[in-house]
Amino acid sequence: MKTAFTLTLAAAALALAGCDHHAKGEHHGADTAKIADEIKAKEAQWEKDYGAKDVNALAGQYSGDAAMAGPGDPLATSDAERRRLLGGLTSDPNFALEFSSDRILVAKSGDLASSRGHYSLTMTDKATNKPVSSTGSYLTVYRKEDDGSWKAVDDLITPGPAAATPAAAQ
Repeated sequence: MKTAFTLTLAAAALALAGCDHHAKGEHHGADTAKIADEIKAKEAQWEKDYGAKDVNALAGQYSGDAAMAGPGDPLATSDAERRRLLGGLTSDPNFALEFSSDRILVAKSGDLASSRGHYSLTMTDKATNKPVSSTGSYLTVYRKEDDGSWKAVDDLITPGPAAATPAAAQ
């Protein structure tokens, strides 16, 4: 999982840094601060959707070709697989999730962005049937779709302690 996370992080960095804007006739100068604010608002809604345990709204956050994975989970690359993972999470009576970005990067072209942050998760421990909490980090890569919406194309989490002092979101 650590290798997959590292490879995804590297791929996201390369994608954000190496976009060929001229080949598509795009110009530099997208309002990256505005896009970062859009991503922050999207994630705030996403957290509300988790709180409401709304699998349809959660599944709608992803592009059709998105990949999603958590610790010990197989990579979910279809809508059915993502819904299965989301349904498993949200059907847990003790499920609670809070997350916040520590850093948002936006490509100059304005068509890709990434959000790196921390989370706190509570689930039912299958061995004890009692609530157990965990923390960790996440990386979500977003793509601007043809309709102008932002959809997650890669969404990965890794367990571990949250950052002691999160950096200001960029």
